[in-house]
Amino acid sequence: METREGKINLLRLSNIRKLFKKAGGEDHLVLNGISLTIDEGEIVALLGRSGSGKSTMLRIISGLVRPDSGEVFYGGKPVNGPVKGLAMVFQTFALFPWLTVLENVELGLEALKVPRAERRRRALAAIDLIGLDGFESAYPKELSGGMRQRVGFARALVVEPTLLLMDEAFSALDVLTAETLRTDLIELWLEHRIPTKGILVVSHNIEEAVLLADRIIVLGTNPGVFIAEIHIPLEHPRDREAPAFRKLVDEVYEIMTKRPRGATGRSDVVPMSYRLPTAHVNQLAGLMEALAAEPYNGRADLPELAEQMGFSADQLFPLLEALEILFFAHTEGGDVELTPSGKSYVDADILRRKVIFAEHTIRHIALAAHIRRIIDERPGNRAPEERFLRELEDFFSEEEAERVLQVAIEWGRYAEHFAYEEGAGMLSLENPESSANTL
Repeated sequence: METREGKINLLRLSNIRKLFKKAGGEDHLVLNGISLTIDEGEIVALLGRSGSGKSTMLRIISGLVRPDSGEVFYGGKPVNGPVKGLAMVFQTFALFPWLTVLENVELGLEALKVPRAERRRRALAAIDLIGLDGFESAYPKELSGGMRQRVGFARALVVEPTLLLMDEAFSALDVLTAETLRTDLIELWLEHRIPTKGILVVSHNIEEAVLLADRIIVLGTNPGVFIAEIHIPLEHPRDREAPAFRKLVDEVYEIMTKRPRGATGRSDVVPMSYRLPTAHVNQLAGLMEALAAEPYNGRADLPELAEQMGFSADQLFPLLEALEILFFAHTEGGDVELTPSGKSYVDADILRRKVIFAEHTIRHIALAAHIRRIIDERPGNRAPEERFLRELEDFFSEEEAERVLQVAIEWGRYAEHFAYEEGAGMLSLENPESSANTL
């Protein structure tokens, strides 16, 4: 195996680049220049918003997908196909409902052609290790979500992986169950009761990453690019309320709330406001109202806000990004603060809120302004949504273009800049005669 600073290197990704073909045949860049190492004895957390290519990276690491360029080495050997000595725990449990707990756990060993007696012995040991002794004959439908995920862990650990991949492994669980499973995993790891030499945790949960990892890698979006690496010098078990822990959480929040890079990196071609996050108007209003109220009074610590409102990072960040794009709030140093316009919006009645939102949408959202301008110029003041989708697909994948356009349509409709006939896929003016007065 290779070494890095005297450590045994389990996994190394070097300058990985991955593209997928869009419906029209154009290339869509998913990962760009990603380099990553995982050493023996460490837990690495991978953080990034939706669109950062985390799942694609896991498939590349496991040998299920080939990168278009760059190299992957596992145990010092190039990865050219499915990798032995590697196992994954999924978000959705991925259990076969017609198999018992024991049969589900044995499945991976059966694929490896392990003899039946050895399969049974190892599966029972893994079930006991993960705390499911007594449920060997139960079917998945008889188990709680936390117990099903324990089966997922047992199935991964029974093959005695050198490297364990965890793809949002706790995100489908309730808070208490997830916390219990995290604690159990760390205990097994620290006590060397599992054969695993390294763990890669993919997560949207910043506190989870700081709680578990020795290093955190942060990826940007569209395409996935390396943004930052944060070392976590805290010993286990970690105290969430300790100042050092909170400081690290704030640091990661600050990095992840910086404005993301665009899909093409060509800001001269695609304005930043064309890259709209998924954020519904009622969610934006609710977040601004919460920020304006006690105890925040217009400014809040992001980790505290996320915890109080029950938001994951993937839920909170698009809302913050939308408020920044609309100039209703700004984030700095792990805090978010309402702008004077944001405070005016909160203080206004329903009708005045629509006026304020309309002013900010047409001023700051280039895509919404572009749609309105085209509608104004066309005979009959009507334009099909396909016309705008074709434009967006020059810069985004088909799916992303549709998502961005739907956000622009929702914001534009609320602002009463245009109307939308969903069945016909047609954008138009509700009152063409007033068009000259609304811009």
